[in-house]
Amino acid sequence: VQLQASGGGLVQAGDSLRLSCAASGRALSNYGMAWFRQAPGKEREFVAAISSSGRTTDFADSVKGRFTISRNNAQNTVLLQMNSLKSEDTAVYYCAARTSVAITTIRRLDEYRYWGQGTQVTVSS
Repeated sequence: VQLQASGGGLVQAGDSLRLSCAASGRALSNYGMAWFRQAPGKEREFVAAISSSGRTTDFADSVKGRFTISRNNAQNTVLLQMNSLKSEDTAVYYCAARTSVAITTIRRLDEYRYWGQGTQVTVSS
């Protein structure tokens, strides 16, 4: 499966932004999906994940209550709605796909075999 992330941009603190991840090549319904991010000089970190069915979601503590993740398997897309953005949310955001269904490993970066190219999110304070 090929993934294409989009929707990043430059916003002010407190603003909202919606990222989209479009899949091609295979049906997205076969994959658990996640968003990770990487700030300059830092390791890539987990942001949010959603199971293949959409029934299970998980969020990093730093974004819980501000970000939501959703998916539309019919349209082969996954969305990350980001509200109340903070300067510390500034990073390159990557969408990723995995075939595993294990909930205990949903946050693990090495669980995800397929990655999009990343989209830059910059939040100015």
